[in-house]
Amino acid sequence: MDRRHFIKLSLAGLVLTSPLVGCAVLPAGNQPQRFLSAVDTVDGRHFIMLADNQGRILASVPVAERCHGGCIRPGSTQVAVFARRPGRALYILDSQDGTLQHQLSSGEQHHFYGHGVFSQDGQYLYATANHFSDGQGHIRVYDAQQQYRWIADFSVGGMDPHELRLHPDGTTLVIAMGGILTHPDYDRIKLNLDSMRPALVLMNSQTGALEQKHEPSHHQLSCHHLAISSDGIVIAGYQFEGPAWEHPPLIARLDTTSGRFSEIELPLDRQAAMRNYVASVAISPGGSLAAITAPRGNRVVIVDYVQGRYVQDIELPDAAGVLAADQGGFLVTSGVGGIYHIDERTLAVTHLSAEKLRWDNHLTALSC
Repeated sequence: MDRRHFIKLSLAGLVLTSPLVGCAVLPAGNQPQRFLSAVDTVDGRHFIMLADNQGRILASVPVAERCHGGCIRPGSTQVAVFARRPGRALYILDSQDGTLQHQLSSGEQHHFYGHGVFSQDGQYLYATANHFSDGQGHIRVYDAQQQYRWIADFSVGGMDPHELRLHPDGTTLVIAMGGILTHPDYDRIKLNLDSMRPALVLMNSQTGALEQKHEPSHHQLSCHHLAISSDGIVIAGYQFEGPAWEHPPLIARLDTTSGRFSEIELPLDRQAAMRNYVASVAISPGGSLAAITAPRGNRVVIVDYVQGRYVQDIELPDAAGVLAADQGGFLVTSGVGGIYHIDERTLAVTHLSAEKLRWDNHLTALSC
């Protein structure tokens, strides 16, 4: 790294823990998959980290609060990363070297839920947010071509919109709505568990019109995380807010073309082993499998998303983030440290890194 490049990174507040490995300098066909995730260190510091599937930490950006999800801007090297609920910070980084380019706020009377997605052309950024004066969920819309200026709010028709993805049609937003009332004055305390109304929602990204709404089988199944396949199948994960001794289904399936919504049943003992909490969902683009992490149960659940059936679950300590791997299968990070690969064919697990970092629940793939 030359001196000018080092100064550029230092001025952005970047801390390098190992040499940067640029995609261009790697041999053809031997490029490690790069990803971004929020992490905490064992001494309680917060970072946004760029890493690869060989377990190498490429760069780390110190931040003042815990962060959560990220999304890559199409046609650009920019990536957006959001503070964890009830945080108000939005960070725009260069995904090649970790340079912090912008830092924005969620705005008056709003906090973020930790997730966003860009429009297909990269112009607009959609972020889930809480309008905490009335408790209603909004999709805040920012114009990336105007230095991420806020331009609109779309109502989701309920509370607690969390993760959202762009449908393969390029227009529809798919939103996991948890239904939980919170307020930053009470930090992360849930204020309406008896009356919460979770849902899986489809919204027109251009008009904000709600096109589909599907409610879980129990009103305390908070719908928080999801992934969507190239053919429009959504797999969503719940967090059950009811009694700990009850074990309802935690995985939903939606065919967005037909509108058919269902929940995937696991064997009773496997259902109980998830401990009522899903943290992250990923779908393999080249196969029929989806991976769902259950950190409280120390496992990753594998389902056939095409057929909507349980396949297997894999024990893995504090399984947190999950991402479809370039070489097939899935990358999984652990909240107690470590990066793992799950082979899609055999479901065998390879331990890639034992770095003692507290990985957050979400991984964002970075293109070369």
